[in-house]
Amino acid sequence: MKIDIFNHFFPKRFFDEYINTPSGPKDIGKRVREAATIVDLDARFRVMDEFGEYCQIISMPMPAIESLAGPEKSPVLAKVANDGMAELCAKHPHRFPSFVASLPMNNPEEALKEAQRAVSQLGARGVQVFTNVAGKPLDSDDVLPIFEELARRGTVIWMHPSRGANLTDYVTEDKSKFEIWWTFGWPYETSAAMARLVFSGIFDRQPDLRIITHHMGGMVPYFEGRVGYGWDQLGKRTSDVDYSVVLKNLKKRPLDYFKMFYADTALFGGAAATQCGLSFFGLDRVLFASDVPFEPSPGLYIRETIRCIEGLPLDTRQKDQVYRGNAERLLNLSKVMQTA
Repeated sequence: MKIDIFNHFFPKRFFDEYINTPSGPKDIGKRVREAATIVDLDARFRVMDEFGEYCQIISMPMPAIESLAGPEKSPVLAKVANDGMAELCAKHPHRFPSFVASLPMNNPEEALKEAQRAVSQLGARGVQVFTNVAGKPLDSDDVLPIFEELARRGTVIWMHPSRGANLTDYVTEDKSKFEIWWTFGWPYETSAAMARLVFSGIFDRQPDLRIITHHMGGMVPYFEGRVGYGWDQLGKRTSDVDYSVVLKNLKKRPLDYFKMFYADTALFGGAAATQCGLSFFGLDRVLFASDVPFEPSPGLYIRETIRCIEGLPLDTRQKDQVYRGNAERLLNLSKVMQTA
């Protein structure tokens, strides 16, 4: 059995009312509207059938709930999304054993209420957050407490990158070109968000915090040396802030906290990156995911991800741990899988 823990699907009502409209989101909105299997169940099932014993823990695609509505209306959108996802899982438990809840992160009180409802009443395995909240960093005074409370509750967090063309490649320009904001910007977003959480000290306060980073932790595994020895010297390159105080307040090296994140295999066929990420995070913290349905042809990302995993220097038991075992343990899926 292969459990794909980070892939995307829209409940039809949400898609029709908030995405597939004349006033719907631009750029990434255009991309999601064009994905063939993002709302068509029959088309999604045909792709899934190619891979035998294979199921998906579904989550909403971009854009984030908080980018679609202000704090007064975003809780309504989150409820519509989560009710729709729960309905899909109830109707197709063999295909979708569970889902990841969406939150109105621009309304902290309602975000925590919706997280509780989705997990305890609807059966979500955790919640999805993005690497910023409508432009705010995750260590902001009104955002970080959400992570603190989710950690206290034992809620697993899926972290998805969020960045648009409005963040430029160069300060002399007014927008990012050639979709650099996506190709390189998203891995940067993930890495920056991880760093802000690390230096906030949250892992010392909440050592059981469980965050699954999309796309194998962004840039972090490849830059292990800079993250390690480089950040051991935090403050050496800064003259107007005394960052040495930050290091003194942390109980571990910065590198050690980055290794406390989990990571998925959604790397679009990047074999070397898959090996690098496995080496960095370790076998116990890497989970199978494909990021469908954004591949150039249906099923390509699943096939390519499986090819990369099969090419790793792992035995059958270890591969099964990546494909299934880590997800079952982290997400407490055993009972769910038995009844699916």
